Amino acid sequence: MASPTDRKYSPDHEWILVDGDVATIGITKYAADQLGSIVFVELPEEGDSFSSGEAFGEVESVKSVSELLLPIAGEILEINESLEDAPETVNDDPYGSGWLVRVRMDDEAGLEELIDAAAYDASLA
Repeated sequence: MASPTDRKYSPDHEWILVDGDVATIGITKYAADQLGSIVFVELPEEGDSFSSGEAFGEVESVKSVSELLLPIAGEILEINESLEDAPETVNDDPYGSGWLVRVRMDDEAGLEELIDAAAYDASLA
């Protein structure tokens, strides 16, 4: 399955979908598949701020626990509260209802360090 072309990707398997100065962030289908069945998602508080590359939460699966790294610096505007009761949504729909956080970006220049879908998919081959 090819990654959606409307977003950017980090080498750590997070995706970012930009709308103005707000970015929606999640993990890729590849990352979700590698983790296996996700049983718990730990997300930050709204209003928390993070630097690019900083851990902002964790995803726990039946296989392991993995840190979530923010691909761009910013302030958490919204968390996907539905994941508290249904963490498996990240496996079922990682590019849609399985999103993790929405962030007001500090500086859009950080987007230049991310890659497009074609480059991300090529990195997995």
